[in-house]
Amino acid sequence: MNEKTLRALIEAGAIRKVRIIADGSLFHVEVDTSVTTVTATTLAGSIKTWSTLDTCAKWVRGLGLGVAQINLARWTPDQRGLRL
Repeated sequence: MNEKTLRALIEAGAIRKVRIIADGSLFHVEVDTSVTTVTATTLAGSIKTWSTLDTCAKWVRGLGLGVAQINLARWTPDQRGLRL
């Protein structure tokens, strides 16, 4: 789900929970609605990722959300990612 769609859901009050998920050295955002769980994507359709927690949190805050759950269970900060 891209940013434009997420903003529309936020304005409609359809967002239940927001999670910032760490996976390797990257972070992504998952959003729970009343029906399903979706992952934030780019306009091209790939998963939107961030390399630092603060940039991801700033993006979530920029959407107008003040509360997010952070899952760091799979975070390996020293791992280098492959740029494909």
